[in-house]
Amino acid sequence: MSLCRSDRDLVALAVLALLLSGPRYRYEMHRVMIETHDDFVTGLPRSLYHAVDRLLDNELIRVVGTDRRGRRPEHAVLGLTDAGRVDLMERVRRLLEHPDPDSTLLIAALSFAGCLPISEASAALHVRTCALEYRASETRRRLALAFRDASRMPRSGLEYEIARLDAERAWVFGLIEEIDADRLDDAGKGPFHPDD
Repeated sequence: MSLCRSDRDLVALAVLALLLSGPRYRYEMHRVMIETHDDFVTGLPRSLYHAVDRLLDNELIRVVGTDRRGRRPEHAVLGLTDAGRVDLMERVRRLLEHPDPDSTLLIAALSFAGCLPISEASAALHVRTCALEYRASETRRRLALAFRDASRMPRSGLEYEIARLDAERAWVFGLIEEIDADRLDDAGKGPFHPDD
């Protein structure tokens, strides 16, 4: 299973993840995204409103009430549906599992990894290390076949890709070891963890 278009919609992913911890209104989600410095979430606030509309249309979130603070206009309070919870977990799992040259996707996936049970996050990262190892070995094979007698410069792009894949695999494997040894500090869970 590869990444699909909705997996790359990081604003919608952030909305789903924020609603996992409980109902919120749009402005509150916007504020949390700014406060947590989620640089992978771009185009706020317009992109947030569009993402909310798409998620409502797809019945992944729903209006659970309204809220009025002081003299401000009434705001819709949004909540996650069961389908939205399943979609969120599937998106995060796919982003953790599948390497992509766009490191922004991994950064987002790691930010939302707390939406998954710890064993599922670890399993998804194991899938990723296998995929990284496979891609690195395939790139090594291409390098050996295509550039046998070439000078270094034509080979450098593939050499860089091998180094990048190997470095990411080593880093992810280290994270898996910390997860599996229960050495991660989850004291400051942040805004993306489910309500207990």
